[in-house]
Amino acid sequence: MSFITAVFLGLVQGVTEFRPVSSSGHLAVLQNIFHLQTAEQGHLFFDVLLHLGTVAAVVTSYWKDIRYIVADTAAFVREARTAPPQQRTEHPGGRFLLMLFFGTLPLFLILPFHSRLEQLYYNTRFIGIAFILTGCILFMSDKMPPGRRNERTMHVTDAILIGLAQAIATIPGISRSGSTITAGLATGQSRPYAAKYSLLLSVPAVLGANLLSLIDALRGNVDWSNLPAYLCGTLAAFVSGYFCIQLLRRLLNTGRFGKFSYYLWGVGLFALIASLF
Repeated sequence: MSFITAVFLGLVQGVTEFRPVSSSGHLAVLQNIFHLQTAEQGHLFFDVLLHLGTVAAVVTSYWKDIRYIVADTAAFVREARTAPPQQRTEHPGGRFLLMLFFGTLPLFLILPFHSRLEQLYYNTRFIGIAFILTGCILFMSDKMPPGRRNERTMHVTDAILIGLAQAIATIPGISRSGSTITAGLATGQSRPYAAKYSLLLSVPAVLGANLLSLIDALRGNVDWSNLPAYLCGTLAAFVSGYFCIQLLRRLLNTGRFGKFSYYLWGVGLFALIASLF
């Protein structure tokens, strides 16, 4: 793999991961149509590195929130062990971590279908249909009234519903951020909180999924001579992902997702046409 190709794919991953347009779908379509890389050339290992780059972008963007969640959870555990129930205080950071736990659980439902989902990455026609479906999901998100729920008022059922949306979004072409943020808005979350919960929910999801993919990739024939190019692509995914997170937060504070619907409908149509050749 050339450095230019690796950086290009890294930029695609970073730019699309945190916009509601499905980064996995874009990467799959580009690889399938333009033959940028094949499975025999170790694309699975490279995909793992790209996703780790975008996870690092999330951790960097929300580092203060993550530190608070960890510290508040530790305080809750200490208080639960030493203080009587009537003297315990509220711990929203610990509660937020609990919501992330429940939101991650639905991913276990897709483990039996892991290998079948991998095969969908090579089906450009299917991905095109999924793009169009994602566009419809985003279009509906604009019709939802603003909510007020946050880490203090979010329910366990809300987390599970958002987790189910994330599980469905493992299908290439279905946007993870678009699906989970839309599900958050549907459960009454405020727009800024829906974005924060969605992005932090991606950390355990991506790390868990890529651990499985990393094991599969290392069992295959990874061309380690491509590692410098892979690392450049990972750095490109991190940098572009970081800046796209900032844009996503601004977009949710000032605008809506509907504008991405038209883009996805166009990309989906392009993928469907390309699949005919």
